[in-house]
Amino acid sequence: MPLFRQVVQEDWIDYNGHLSEAYYVLVFGFATDALMDASGLGADYRTRTGRSLYTVEAHVRHLAEVPRGSQLAVRTTVLGVAAKKLRVLHEMYRCDSAGEPSGDPVATEELFTLHVDQRQGRAVPFPDATRDLLVAAVAPAPEWAGHGIRPVGA
Repeated sequence: MPLFRQVVQEDWIDYNGHLSEAYYVLVFGFATDALMDASGLGADYRTRTGRSLYTVEAHVRHLAEVPRGSQLAVRTTVLGVAAKKLRVLHEMYRCDSAGEPSGDPVATEELFTLHVDQRQGRAVPFPDATRDLLVAAVAPAPEWAGHGIRPVGA
């Protein structure tokens, strides 16, 4: 799946001097857009069909601070596909001086999405070619995926 890249913008920096939590989700959203483009669900498809991916559930983990000016890369993994459903994992990395993802992820996002026909107001099956491409891209989930928020005191 596509490797999405983004440089942290100055106005994304919070009062603690690092990437504000809302902008992690923005960058992950751009990575989802890149996945949609790569799988045939891009802007032309949305305009022509009135169909798009809708996020039903998301789980973000903030693992390390991201300072101003950082170059980021997001690796996207398809974890599962059904007729109308898609489970995706994004892993965000800071890039090294050569622009390559480096070290451990600074954040992750796991998404459960539905393929929705906006005109009908309901989930509909993926086009065959898109479903086939996504199914071929399915990879195993890391051990930490699929878990919710930790209880207080755990």
